[in-house]
Amino acid sequence: MDATGILQILVYLALVAALTPLVGGYLARIFDGRARWLGWIERPIYRLCGVSPEREQHWSAYAASLLAFNLAGALLLYGLLRLQAWLPLNPEGMAAVAPPLAFNTAVSFVTNTNWQAYGGETALGYFVQMTGMTVQNFASAATGIAVAAALIRGFARGSAKTVGHFAVDAVRVTLYLLLPVCVLGALALVWLGVPQNFDPATAAVTLEGAQQTIAQGPVASQMFIKHLGTNGGGFFNANAAHPFENPSALVNLIHMLAIFAIGAGLTNAFGRMVGDVRQGWAILGAMALLFVAGTFALWAADAAANPAFAGLGVDQAANPWQPGGNMEGKEVRFGIAASALFAAVTTAASCGAVVAMHDSLMPLAGLVPLVNILLGEVVVGGVGAGLYGMLVFAVLAVFIAGLMVGRTPEYLGKKIEAREIKLAVIAILSLPVGVLGLGALGMAFGAGAIQDAGPHGLSELLYAYASATGNNGSAFAGFGADTPLHDILLGLAMGVGRYAVIVPVLALAGSAAAKPRIPASAGTFPTHGGLFVGLLVAVVLVVGGLTFFPVLALGPLAEHFALAAAVLY
Repeated sequence: MDATGILQILVYLALVAALTPLVGGYLARIFDGRARWLGWIERPIYRLCGVSPEREQHWSAYAASLLAFNLAGALLLYGLLRLQAWLPLNPEGMAAVAPPLAFNTAVSFVTNTNWQAYGGETALGYFVQMTGMTVQNFASAATGIAVAAALIRGFARGSAKTVGHFAVDAVRVTLYLLLPVCVLGALALVWLGVPQNFDPATAAVTLEGAQQTIAQGPVASQMFIKHLGTNGGGFFNANAAHPFENPSALVNLIHMLAIFAIGAGLTNAFGRMVGDVRQGWAILGAMALLFVAGTFALWAADAAANPAFAGLGVDQAANPWQPGGNMEGKEVRFGIAASALFAAVTTAASCGAVVAMHDSLMPLAGLVPLVNILLGEVVVGGVGAGLYGMLVFAVLAVFIAGLMVGRTPEYLGKKIEAREIKLAVIAILSLPVGVLGLGALGMAFGAGAIQDAGPHGLSELLYAYASATGNNGSAFAGFGADTPLHDILLGLAMGVGRYAVIVPVLALAGSAAAKPRIPASAGTFPTHGGLFVGLLVAVVLVVGGLTFFPVLALGPLAEHFALAAAVLY
């Protein structure tokens, strides 16, 4: 660890903090319908869809609209994948995608997971990349933000029967935020060296005389929404480690800022809409504590030399393989600190983009991205998903605080009763169901997909099912996910991780909106101070830690101790 790396992290945190109130204020204007500068486009869309923006929906109708929209998107993307061989803009003649992989991929992009059991440049043509993957990057991001908006309204309103209208929220988020920012962002990426064309792959001869095929295509237009919408699906198999996706340190910084911008901004929008900006800063403070601790732990673990070298009689002080730490699987142009920061950002924010191979991280370093996902990806989290996930934990935290003092728990003037706790618990339980339940089936019947033996092999499978259920999409590598069994199980895990959370959250929004707001009293537990932030962090850690600690002990923790004894896998 060095001063340059610390400075990189501090600069990044400062930029995120500066962006938060700007993005939050604009999001609040969008949710309240005050951003109307594209009304001449917005109004015809509503007429075309038969939607009245003045008529809001009950939470159940909101959920039904969301599910129908996502189902239509999944079916459309599945059809594009299966018909790819007959579609235009396919200069390399990519074949139709097999049914199990098409199912997995369609569910993946619709749920904002963007798990890829294929190589982008070797499996998909330009038409499918643009009309399938890029479109769903926008749609899935808008879906998550819309759910967050509905939950915010639930806490902001009193004695209300509605939480907004899904179609209106999705249109406004896309039209006023995602599209304009991504148009400008894509142009900036082109200027900075990211390709945007329809040219076929270029054949080149290397200095050694070998033949090389260099893939290209409409990359920039997919890259910005990939990060802004915390999607993460790469145009290329190497993802953000590919020089066409991420050609420089400046582009790398832009990508990381885009990943956190909306998630952090939503906390500020939450505070503004409930009438107390401090509430939003408290939520962001809890997220920041978890993020900073994880980032420095990851960096410290990977900056140290491999302890197995000492066990093999290698002088670590003069280690010729790792003179500055563990550089295996990393881009030299980014180094260990920037790679650690990117890994922490993408797994904290439910974005599957990677600039380094997580499979090559030291065991304790690899533990951090895994824990980020297993905590429910509430450390800023995916766009929308991070906020509503953390608010679910906030409901649980005030319930625990109420039990400790013998008082009916309240949050933002709303009494937290049995219904709210049941809904919160259902949402939280979706992650262990997908990770441990479906993961166990994958290990029992599909262990042949695991590349490595011992605890490292367990980490590979655990990471895959955590990434799918947590709607992250990054991979630990070393796991052959493209088999019919894992395509189906991972697809189911993605659906459970997305919709078994969204539906209870929308029900929670409806329940909160229907309750009258109670004025604060002398006995009200303040939820904007350091005590609440500490309690919230503790609840997140205890719930995630107690649920997944046994399997983590058998995976990365066991590998760490084995590595110290020079036992390799």
